[in-house]
Amino acid sequence: MQENVFNNLRVIELAGVLAGPSVGYFFAELGAEVIKIENPKTKGDVTRSWKLKTEDPAQPDSAYYWSVNAFKKTLFLDLSLENDKKRLYELLPSTDILISNFKKGDDKKLGVDYATLSKLCPELIYASINGFGSESPRSAYDLILQAESGFMAMNGAKEGEVLKMPVALIDLLAGHQLKEAILIALINKLKSGKGAHVSVSLFDSAIASLANQATNWLQAAHLPKPLGSLHPNIAPYGEIFESKDHHLFTFAIGSNTQFQALCELIQYRELAADKRFVNNPSRVRNRTELYSILYNYFHALPFEQVYALCAERNIPIGKIRNLKEVFELPEAKNMLRRFDLGKESKTVVSSIAFRFHT
Repeated sequence: MQENVFNNLRVIELAGVLAGPSVGYFFAELGAEVIKIENPKTKGDVTRSWKLKTEDPAQPDSAYYWSVNAFKKTLFLDLSLENDKKRLYELLPSTDILISNFKKGDDKKLGVDYATLSKLCPELIYASINGFGSESPRSAYDLILQAESGFMAMNGAKEGEVLKMPVALIDLLAGHQLKEAILIALINKLKSGKGAHVSVSLFDSAIASLANQATNWLQAAHLPKPLGSLHPNIAPYGEIFESKDHHLFTFAIGSNTQFQALCELIQYRELAADKRFVNNPSRVRNRTELYSILYNYFHALPFEQVYALCAERNIPIGKIRNLKEVFELPEAKNMLRRFDLGKESKTVVSSIAFRFHT
């Protein structure tokens, strides 16, 4: 990552919870000055109080809060008070981007809607997030969006209950959509000198991310249902195996070449020519039989041997790791950042996965 490329940029964040703040966090990491406005009446962003049982109750803020609020400046303002609103207005002439996630009508009620603020700063890029579209009054929480957009209906164990993702997936997807919109608006501003109002709804972001599951329904009339980790279009892909020493792992076999290599690994070359498994459609139809054959072989081997054999043959294998194991990996450690907070420092995960190469 090329540090401080945006260090002359000022961002004001009038957003709470995860989606909007994740966008502010992105710009803060890139070196922008990000000023997070929080309401003193509510003791700030609601996520400050979202603590785990394992967290120290004496600490003022939760680990959740710091996941997207590191590297920002905080300013407590009650925008229903004229003096506090005036302080916000005074910041606007030198502000490039403003991020908001107000419910319908609240922005106008507080005098922080685009029409009002663009008069004070015509070059402002006003970036807003809403739940179900700018005209909907519905409150939006990630869980509700996962339910409403089809994600929960597809997610879960086969024959089991439906499940939400263990991270606020739709919030994060909407955050990425808003980043893209802001960056496009910045490019346009460089050319025209004009500001813009860009908006993203969590619902649209979720629908845009349904990818192949959407076309499976739209083009093939296949209604996705919970399959655990199985892939509806590919096999073996997502089946869970257990090694002799009780490590869990999975394969992502996306081509006949990879399947042939897997058959060679288990010393069963003729399996690749078996009419039940000769191509991907036949493997999808007969995945239960195939799973039994593969499981019996791999369950007799220690994981390190399985991993080494797969590495030799370029077979995509993944060990199922808990987060302790994940953050012991060198690659994951490269994604960690520390920041000072008074007398202590905290560790967060970077929101930036891209790198600039020179």
